[in-house]
Amino acid sequence: MGRMTQSQSRQVAIVTGASRGFGKALTAALLDRGWAVVADARRAADLKIAVTELNSAELIALPGDVADASHRVALVAAAIKAGPLRLLVNNASRLGPSPQPVLADYPPGELWAVYQTNVFAPLALIQAALPALTDNAGVIVNLTSDAAVEPYPGWGGYGSSKAALDQLSAVLAAEVSAVPVYAFDPGDMRTEMHQAAFPGEDISDRAEPESVVPALLRLLDTRPAAGRYRSADVLPSGARQ
Repeated sequence: MGRMTQSQSRQVAIVTGASRGFGKALTAALLDRGWAVVADARRAADLKIAVTELNSAELIALPGDVADASHRVALVAAAIKAGPLRLLVNNASRLGPSPQPVLADYPPGELWAVYQTNVFAPLALIQAALPALTDNAGVIVNLTSDAAVEPYPGWGGYGSSKAALDQLSAVLAAEVSAVPVYAFDPGDMRTEMHQAAFPGEDISDRAEPESVVPALLRLLDTRPAAGRYRSADVLPSGARQ
């Protein structure tokens, strides 16, 4: 399959963590391009608000936690029912405690929850969706972070989980040549999770999620070799719309 463009017949995407932030902005952009989107979020009330704001018949909202196996089954089933599943975006993430503890004091239960959402759930969702994505020449995008490659103090839990996701993405790309797998680093954004990472600090200088979405769309349109991409490398800030 060539480029994913608006001129093609309806395509279906799964976007996790779509009630706010980057997930919501990406969902809006895909809907504008004529996609159907199966979207989820842990907080049902937030997802309901997003559905009202996006106001699209092509948006299929399923509240739930990606760490829940039955919820993942429901996401894939809804996507396959809606049409050809051609995109899976593992955007849902868990930061962990706020303020973030140093590794020496990191509660094991909290670390387990971070890895459940950021590593195990994305892989399990990929496993469930992979047959349909393979049949439909689809794409997998896993949202990562610079904390996966930089040793920032206090980011050991979240950062190490994203590093694990990066490696899963790389190995999957080597094993499944029919489906490109991208680890996409959007950079710092003005989101609720980023604010939780810096409690009490002013993050108004961070990019709005909507300004980063064009970089991911360009990645989908051009389909470079599978790998890890930073938004700034895909679409320099001066070229963003």
